[in-house]
Amino acid sequence: MDKGIDAAKTLAPGITMAVIVAISAQFLAQHYGTPAMLLALLLGIAVNFLGSEGKTVEGISFSARSLLRFGVALLGVRISFDLMMSLGLPLIGLVIAGVAATILFGLLVARLFGRGWDFALLTAGSVAICGASAAMAISAILPRNDRSEQHLIFTVMGVTVLSTLAMILYPIAVGLLGLGEVQGGVFLGGTIHDVAQVVGAGFTISETTGDTATLVKLIRVAMLAPVVLVASLLIRRYAAGQAEGENPPLLPGFVIGFLVLATLNSLHLIPGLVSDLMSSASRWLLLTAIAAVGMKTNIKELLQVGGTAIALLTVETAFIGVFILAGVKLLA
Repeated sequence: MDKGIDAAKTLAPGITMAVIVAISAQFLAQHYGTPAMLLALLLGIAVNFLGSEGKTVEGISFSARSLLRFGVALLGVRISFDLMMSLGLPLIGLVIAGVAATILFGLLVARLFGRGWDFALLTAGSVAICGASAAMAISAILPRNDRSEQHLIFTVMGVTVLSTLAMILYPIAVGLLGLGEVQGGVFLGGTIHDVAQVVGAGFTISETTGDTATLVKLIRVAMLAPVVLVASLLIRRYAAGQAEGENPPLLPGFVIGFLVLATLNSLHLIPGLVSDLMSSASRWLLLTAIAAVGMKTNIKELLQVGGTAIALLTVETAFIGVFILAGVKLLA
């Protein structure tokens, strides 16, 4: 009991600061129309001295690690089998194929950009699945080294910026390409990285496009658990010892939590009010975690990632866009 109280006292200052940054980011996002994740990241970087010294260090580390895992696990309440099946098997197959193809593409072309498989998996997985949330989940299973946090913060920032640009440009592209409301929804939901930007882009066209885009995006979110699980098992078997640091866990606990909640929600065992509360909690936990990640980041180290990393992330984004667009045209 005393140990628990002592631990809480140790962690409280850092957690409190991360929560304050997250609340500030949400407030600014609502008033200026900027993605909250990006603002949390930038505000965290602005006060990164809190993550390197003083009483806040341990709490910030806890927020960046443990709160992240809780947030990803709670994403499972957004998933429903019935909801996904309403889209139809051909389109579901297209979305799943897009996720798998993008990850494989990233792994194949990474060497051309002078990048290793771990960075390729991190960037391609975040592009293929659900942006910043996927980046943080995949980072948790990769072997740790002295550049792990640098790579994570770059990927989160990169996919958030690209997702914001896509939210503005892709609805215009939908009109220019002559896509219908449902086709446009599939394209937007299948290509834009973050959920919030998908919703924003879809509903600027029409309600039908917005609903379709959101549904397609949730299918990509549902791919988070199997992708992380398969990647974790493959890393454990083939890549353990190839990178310095700790080996990844055999079966991450947050993946189990995600799958359990997704199953319960699909079986309609989670009341709607509880599901909404858990979904909101997930968003706030992830926002707090990304603020904490920013508070642990040194901007000088971030700039060392280099232009080839930006190029790789951009090429992966272009690939999934072309893949989904081609699929939509063929299915039509």
